Amino acid sequence: MTEPVHHTILLFDIERFGGRDDVEQTFLRRKLHDIVEDTLVDAGVEQTQQYREDRGDGVIALISSGISKAALLRTLLTTTPGLLHHYNRLAASSTQMRLRIVLASGEVAHDARDGVTGGIVGHDLNQACRLLDAGELRRALAQRSDDHCVVCVSDPVYQGVVRHGHLGVRRDAFHRIDVAVKEGTLTAWLHGPAGEEGASPHRAADAERPSGDDPARSSQAASDSARDPRGVTFNFYGGAPSIGGSVVAGDQHGVSGGQVHSDVHLGGGGNRR
Repeated sequence: MTEPVHHTILLFDIERFGGRDDVEQTFLRRKLHDIVEDTLVDAGVEQTQQYREDRGDGVIALISSGISKAALLRTLLTTTPGLLHHYNRLAASSTQMRLRIVLASGEVAHDARDGVTGGIVGHDLNQACRLLDAGELRRALAQRSDDHCVVCVSDPVYQGVVRHGHLGVRRDAFHRIDVAVKEGTLTAWLHGPAGEEGASPHRAADAERPSGDDPARSSQAASDSARDPRGVTFNFYGGAPSIGGSVVAGDQHGVSGGQVHSDVHLGGGGNRR
């Protein structure tokens, strides 16, 4: 086995591949390799800077750490959907292609064996494969019927690249998901609007909240504000509400449920018409 080397890990998987017949699967595999090739060329990845494995319904690509992840992600968000759109508008319904895509990074070793293809191993690669197979990604793609792919990045890629807002990579376009795996929970970031795919309510801002921001302190501040008469909220549900120790008696007209957030003047002031 070789010594592990840091790579960018790029994974592709075809949606509903197993439901196609052999001829359709063969055609889809060929077109997938064309799309992967065009994507990597557009990202500036030379043949000597990549290693690829065919996984039947998908592709694993290991990219040299010398290639900018920001440039690669920008290509995945622009070129790849364009290539899929161009292909799908001409393809038969039985060979339509939609992809789940994962961009991760980590240490990968190669354990080659004579007469056997493949042999790449590594914990980071395993985690990326689990993200690719996660139900959250499958549901996201199923919900986005007009999209040709979904792109997910690992937490290290998000923290190192996405959250800095490089050209063509908007951090507010990603939302956090927490994927259950054998060892616990794996945090990742999914491109596109949050849906019902199991997204955490956390957003990009949560990942960047200063350490001094204490949720408990914020909750206490909100409680203190509620007790401050300058910011108090008055609730009217009929009857005689008590405000600041005073009792407002008599019929109250024009107030029936809801909230008033401002100064409230009740009583005998002013003329009635």
